[in-house]
Amino acid sequence: MNDANGLAVRWTEVGVVTGILTFTVYPLLIVVPMPMAITVALAAAFGPLLSVACLGLYHFVGANRKTVTLQIAAVFTVVAGSLLNTMLVVQMTVRHFMRVGMADAAGAENEQFVQMAYLAADKVQLGLDISMDFYLTLGTILFAINMFRHPRFGRVIGSLGVIVGASLLCFNLYTFPVPPAEGGSIDLGPLLGLWYFVVAIMMARSIGWLRKELVER
Repeated sequence: MNDANGLAVRWTEVGVVTGILTFTVYPLLIVVPMPMAITVALAAAFGPLLSVACLGLYHFVGANRKTVTLQIAAVFTVVAGSLLNTMLVVQMTVRHFMRVGMADAAGAENEQFVQMAYLAADKVQLGLDISMDFYLTLGTILFAINMFRHPRFGRVIGSLGVIVGASLLCFNLYTFPVPPAEGGSIDLGPLLGLWYFVVAIMMARSIGWLRKELVER
């Protein structure tokens, strides 16, 4: 196995680990109450983990066949991870200062002013959320298309990725400028997360196949 093929295997291994961590952190942030320091650490790690996991997916899929659309998928999902980190950090920062402002406010009038300022500033993270979803869904669709001819994924998992990614993209366009989860529409984010989690598990089960495949070239 040459250096390039060995690198593909190592990237796949890293992608598996970070992919599983990414979609372990996701439900924890949603449903598990945690101390602020732990919440901040997990939220800040979420975006970088997603970016690295998608780079691992790129190397795994690309070991079979590299295409321009696959490279675009990698770029878009890495950007999505960066926007996700920015969105979560901005969200936590705004909400922290809102709580501080409410605690310092004296009287109903001041509290109303702080609440109005918070609602205005909070719209910034909603815009970042939509931007992140655009990049992530487009990247997902392109990854899924490249899975159609991959021997370890195939048309079923590829088609599911296209359907979920395209549906989430359409919901974002329909509910703009409010994300689907905030606008009372169907939130397909958890379903997209489940699809990526299944992909990570399939990659984990395919590392032996990948090593054998690359050695035989």
